[in-house]
Amino acid sequence: MDPAQPPDTASTNTRGSHGDAARGALGRYLDDLAGQPLAARTRQAYAAHVSTYVDWLAERPEAGAALREPRARDFAGRDFKRYLKVERGWAPSSVNLALAATDHFNRFLGLGPAVVTRERLAQSAPRALDEDQQRDLVRAAEQVSPRDRAIVVLLLHTALRLSELVALDVGDVRTSARKGVVVVRSGKGDTYREVPLNPTARAVVDAWHKERAKVVAEDEPALLVGRGGGRLTPRAVDLVVRKVARAAGLELSAHVLRHTCITKLVRKGSDVVLVAELAGHRRLETTRRYSLPSQADRQLAMDGLEVED
Repeated sequence: MDPAQPPDTASTNTRGSHGDAARGALGRYLDDLAGQPLAARTRQAYAAHVSTYVDWLAERPEAGAALREPRARDFAGRDFKRYLKVERGWAPSSVNLALAATDHFNRFLGLGPAVVTRERLAQSAPRALDEDQQRDLVRAAEQVSPRDRAIVVLLLHTALRLSELVALDVGDVRTSARKGVVVVRSGKGDTYREVPLNPTARAVVDAWHKERAKVVAEDEPALLVGRGGGRLTPRAVDLVVRKVARAAGLELSAHVLRHTCITKLVRKGSDVVLVAELAGHRRLETTRRYSLPSQADRQLAMDGLEVED
């Protein structure tokens, strides 16, 4: 355009009206979002990402069409994805979350989700403690009560889910001098399984049984009980794990101990079908995730490329 010539007023006005339409749609969406049965954090994330999308869209000539037409919606979605990746430098997981939010916005508009390919996320094994971290955790557990020590060791050596551990009754855990077993009567999907106990787990269970007899309420069948003598809640058990972990200089939840146990079984060469049975997995693909490389594995592989002088 010749600098001496005035701007195309009609084009500018059209773009402005489309921007106003986009922002008007955003306002209506945010009002509707406030009443949606979503978690507060989800509402906050959707509001932030859709606001980013509308601010970006409002500056584009196709803003109005993207609010009405499926094809324009798809083009806008793909261009927005590229903008987030290239100009904003967002990570793949953040890009995918923003696209999920814009899908929610497009559904509100009656358009349905845009046809946009999601970013492929790097596949990694679930978080697990390394050998040094496990050693630190076990040493910290040796300094706590028999009950709390039993909680940590059982999670670390049986791959039980938190809910499965809390649901155990005394009769579900059987030990002898040479063997032991934990019976999970209703695992995920209401499945039954038995998990053998190694010597370390048998020892902590026996120590806790002696202490439990002093505090348990009459006729209470639960293996793990609190000061009042009743069954512990999942939250109470998770808090125990976090407290012991902090004493070991770690930040983790009870579920990380399950991941650690399964990871060790897989990486020590145990048959994947056997590990799936012990872990209570219904699909082998779930168990195979634990053989995927971790970030530490990737770093170790690249460190191995160093050439010594």
